[in-house]
Amino acid sequence: MNYQDIRIVFMGTPEFAVASLDALVQSGCNVVGVVTAPDKPAGRGMKLNESAVKKYAVEKQLPLLQPEKLRNPQFLEALRAWKADVQIVVAFRMLPEMVWNMPPMGTINVHGSLLPQYRGAAPINWAVINGEKETGVTTFKLQQDIDTGNILLQEHMPIGENETAGEVHDRMKELGAYTIVKTLQELAAGTLQEQPQPDVLNGEPLLHAPKLFTETGNINWDKDVDSIHNLIRGLSPFPGAYTMLQGKLCKIYRSSKEHATHNLQPGTFETDNKTFLKFACSNGFIHVLDLQLEGKKRMQVADFLRGFRG
Repeated sequence: MNYQDIRIVFMGTPEFAVASLDALVQSGCNVVGVVTAPDKPAGRGMKLNESAVKKYAVEKQLPLLQPEKLRNPQFLEALRAWKADVQIVVAFRMLPEMVWNMPPMGTINVHGSLLPQYRGAAPINWAVINGEKETGVTTFKLQQDIDTGNILLQEHMPIGENETAGEVHDRMKELGAYTIVKTLQELAAGTLQEQPQPDVLNGEPLLHAPKLFTETGNINWDKDVDSIHNLIRGLSPFPGAYTMLQGKLCKIYRSSKEHATHNLQPGTFETDNKTFLKFACSNGFIHVLDLQLEGKKRMQVADFLRGFRG
């Protein structure tokens, strides 16, 4: 079977998913339909906002469905009418069994971690927060429990010591796109061996990637330099790690580390009002390089310090 003969329905919403959809289209895959989120009102005028995947699908004149509810009978009928051999899901939402079980070749998910590690909503962020040196992309078959289906393919990628989650995301979307096309090619050729996911790795419990909340970003200055630096990287650019600076909320997007012995109270800041702003933590200092003070725009530290009196 030629991979270009496989009838594909693609499901995804954000920009991360567009790279995979585009790779499928560019490699001559037969994308017979696209499912994405409904348009959402946003901004001051509450203007309807289209998802990145919708914009791409409209531009490429791909048939499109935007269901509010995935169990809606009209949606299920329209989905069935596309006669997909396989469904591909990238950054979408939880699918009911009646949807993921529909195509004969099943539903393949592209996940931003080396499963079984970092199952959950925010795998890129948590890998960076936990100081991982490596991550990757996994394609797997969907089944009932989230992110637990049989693994099809994995591709690895390094994480730089100062790389932010946003930078990892931008590289990973390209790796995900490459991996989904490769998965389809090997599926069509019959060379893929499905691997069940273990529930423990090397005798250790698995690491998870739960949804991020605002309080996830609250910096605890009693922690060590590496932990705080990794939290800042892992939450940049969104939702952002934060602290209080002279009574105002301050988001920190980029930092550098200074290991040092001092007797300052953790959370105390020092500055020369020109080039550096640093916060004391348990075993050194975090130098703030890129920040946003409440009510101000995001800026580099030298620009910020021009108008700041510490």
